[in-house]
Amino acid sequence: MSIVKINAITVPADSGDELAQRFAARAGAVDGQEGFEGFELLKPADERTTWLVVTRWRDEESFEAWKNSRSFGAGHGQADPVQADGDTPRQRPVGLSAELWSYTVAGGSGSQ
Repeated sequence: MSIVKINAITVPADSGDELAQRFAARAGAVDGQEGFEGFELLKPADERTTWLVVTRWRDEESFEAWKNSRSFGAGHGQADPVQADGDTPRQRPVGLSAELWSYTVAGGSGSQ
């Protein structure tokens, strides 16, 4: 059964669009990862400033393998603080804080 990982990212009220743009720029970056089943970026529809990054994985091992991969490090600013061109510094983080939540699917319509 699938596992669900939710990264709850709190951003300044005026930075949500920048977060969405950054995710759009990396669209598909994790699609080929073994065990990856899907992704959604959820934008708050009220005054909240916490966005949710919802990913679904075949199992915990698949998620951990991605989390320990070069792709994850590059996409999350954990690599060299300078871009590949050697001159451009990496973008500053958009989020003020982030929290990772882990779930298993217990039921629902369309559950796998």
